[in-house]
Amino acid sequence: MLHYTKHILNPQAEWVTFIHGAGGSSSIWYKQLADFKKHFNVLLIDLRGHGHSQNPIYEQMDAYTFEGIGNEIIEVLDYLQIKTTHFIGISLGTIIIQDITRRFPEKARSMVMGGAVMKLNLRGQVLMHLGIFLQKIVPFIWLYRLFALIIMPRKKHQKSRNIFVREAKRMYEKEFKRWFTLAKEINPLLAFFRKNPINIPTLYLMGSEDFMFLPSINKLVKQQAVARLEIIPKCGHIVNIEKAAAFNASAIRFLKESVVLA
Repeated sequence: MLHYTKHILNPQAEWVTFIHGAGGSSSIWYKQLADFKKHFNVLLIDLRGHGHSQNPIYEQMDAYTFEGIGNEIIEVLDYLQIKTTHFIGISLGTIIIQDITRRFPEKARSMVMGGAVMKLNLRGQVLMHLGIFLQKIVPFIWLYRLFALIIMPRKKHQKSRNIFVREAKRMYEKEFKRWFTLAKEINPLLAFFRKNPINIPTLYLMGSEDFMFLPSINKLVKQQAVARLEIIPKCGHIVNIEKAAAFNASAIRFLKESVVLA
């Protein structure tokens, strides 16, 4: 089972489950924990091969799928007898959350999508194909540093880049390459998500400087009746780290509204 950490406010409180992105770990939510556990029961999960979820069983797996990764998160929820939860994700974690909520809609109260990935622009497509080629010939951490720099290019994004590179260094190279097998799933999966919006309250929290992903979210949110977009000024892709106070305030307000409307 995946490694998890739970913080219980009280048995009657709503649950919030945090899902990190590729190369990170549950530690990237360190700026959220204090605020959220004042209002909710909180569940932090390390995805397979990340953080403390370095399980030898994964050595038997050649390729990963979003469905398989999502199933492992559901396994944790079922083990803890969490019937419903709000999901909060960042970057690739938003894709995992969407896959879960489509297959297990009864589990999701709402979704907060930070730095949401819903469509790869030309730069993103080039980056993905470049990564598929280069991961066979260069050390994975070089590749990860390149990706982090392209997605978070400005000097003010350096802290976010450094945190994710630090966490990525803890992964095994074989593990990183297994995660790269997800690349072939991304385009068709995102296309399906865009054409088939799910009827679950959704808040997109995007940085105004998230040049790779914000334009597609701007268009998409206009087609989703139960979704809204909040853009955090002077902020890049990793909104929960760069502008934690704004991220926390918006997300908590949205979750509380979702509870009242449920």
